Amino acid sequence: MSLSVQPLSPLDGRYREAVSELGAYLSEAGLNHARVTVEIEWLIHLASIGAFGTSITDAEKTALREVIANFGDDDVARIAHFEATTRHDVKAVEYLVREHLERLGLGRLAELTHFACTSEDINNLSYGITLNKAVRTVWRPAVDQVLSKLTELAREYRDAPMLARTHGQPATPTTFGKELAVFVHRLTRLVASVDEVALTGKFSGATGTFSAHYAAAPEIDWISESRAFVTHLGLEWNPLTTQIESHDTQAQILTRIAHVNRVLHNLCTDVWTYISLGYLTQIPVAGATGSSTMPHKVNPIRFENAEANLELSNALCDSLASTLVTSRMQRDLTDSTTQRNFGVALGHAVLALSNIHRGLHEVSLNREALLADLGDNIEVLGEAIQTALRAERVAGTTQIDNPYELLKNLTRGKRLTADDLAVFVEGLEMSESGKARLRALTPATYTGVANQLVDYLN
Repeated sequence: MSLSVQPLSPLDGRYREAVSELGAYLSEAGLNHARVTVEIEWLIHLASIGAFGTSITDAEKTALREVIANFGDDDVARIAHFEATTRHDVKAVEYLVREHLERLGLGRLAELTHFACTSEDINNLSYGITLNKAVRTVWRPAVDQVLSKLTELAREYRDAPMLARTHGQPATPTTFGKELAVFVHRLTRLVASVDEVALTGKFSGATGTFSAHYAAAPEIDWISESRAFVTHLGLEWNPLTTQIESHDTQAQILTRIAHVNRVLHNLCTDVWTYISLGYLTQIPVAGATGSSTMPHKVNPIRFENAEANLELSNALCDSLASTLVTSRMQRDLTDSTTQRNFGVALGHAVLALSNIHRGLHEVSLNREALLADLGDNIEVLGEAIQTALRAERVAGTTQIDNPYELLKNLTRGKRLTADDLAVFVEGLEMSESGKARLRALTPATYTGVANQLVDYLN
């Protein structure tokens, strides 16, 4: 074999197109871009408050921020060049920033680069920035696409009666749209809980005490400056930390994304089952092959692929969340390796969302199959009859005792026809108005207010 270096992860190979947007944030290059951002913004912040007699013009700020805006492959290569010597990724970023300062004629500010910082000051803010952007600008729109399509289908099929199955057995009918609306409602609440997580950041030195800061310049209110700097970067300031920011909010957002994944997994297994039952018909894609040997097949691969990727995403989210909340004493490096896998965890989630979205566009509802199934399960009306009889027993318009047992004996484990049930209803001792209601009832009309419940999506 004489292959060139190949991507090890399918996210960087077979599925790259579906997840490539995450690379801008959660790749090593994306992380280094964020590190450069933090280093330069801290330098600008210090010079702006006149630390140690320094100053900076608006034009110089603009020039420095252009380094951030224009960060590209040459910078990535230069950082790699420095790291080959330093064997330290954050130090390599510092050297890159210093090189840009010299190029811009701002060498006088060089010693403000990485001033009073431990590597974790830079890293925790960089991971906070990148995770925040990846979730808000890539994962969130992917979820919204799925929610939009699900909502559209829920409203379109709100009045399509469908036999429900509890414990896998025929049960009180519902509507297909209402069942999709349940997923929309669940996911909407859970996604809102992801939105609520405010990622935190620290900027307080080697053990979170601001010791070096106050040793160098006791006249500066470093606590206030740290708070202002962290919030300027779009994060919530954490005043009480060790060397590391505690990562609790990173674990929190991953845990909540995992919960969303689990509900999406439930959606996939239900849709897969509806396809298996013939309720949903898959729309063949021109030129696609379902089975290598059975030409008739159109396999539900979108939803099967999504299931697997949601499981992989959750395995990583759960592991990351578990590891990130623990650090030995004031610092260990388990988080460093762990956080580098944010992109893989979110990548599998985004890939799953892409497949679900595509899959929902490739199915249509087979209303005839739904109605046929309802017609074959007339016995589900037993619930309606026994409930109506109980109401009449309370009202005194029937003397039938224990209607539940009466209907159980009639229906349990049996298949009835509409005629069977009509004869049974006709022979009941109950009001004529009650009989009329029951005679008019069919499994397809016994859906309560399922179609109205869809309105709660508004």
